[in-house]
Amino acid sequence: MYEDFFHQRLTRLRMEKGVSARDMSLSLGQSAGYINALENNRGYPSMQTFFYICEYFDITPMEFFDEDNGYPLQNRELIKDLSALNSEQLQHLTAIIKDMGRRR
Repeated sequence: MYEDFFHQRLTRLRMEKGVSARDMSLSLGQSAGYINALENNRGYPSMQTFFYICEYFDITPMEFFDEDNGYPLQNRELIKDLSALNSEQLQHLTAIIKDMGRRR
């Protein structure tokens, strides 16, 4: 289970960012097929390259491995925006979110 998590997470984050594996590889200073190889379970990056990958996605290593956080960058931005709301606004938003969750 955990062996596949890294590769699946990398693929999902890359696809959400809307970049090709080739472009991401080259942006990280790697060979054109590097990310493709990682996504296809052919190894793991060095620790330094993993940090570059996290930087590329603008997330922390902790956010990368947080299984319960499917959208780490969006969640961080949302929390930042929430901190600017007052108590009444937060109560309204909470009610909306709970209602949306019930409708799924």
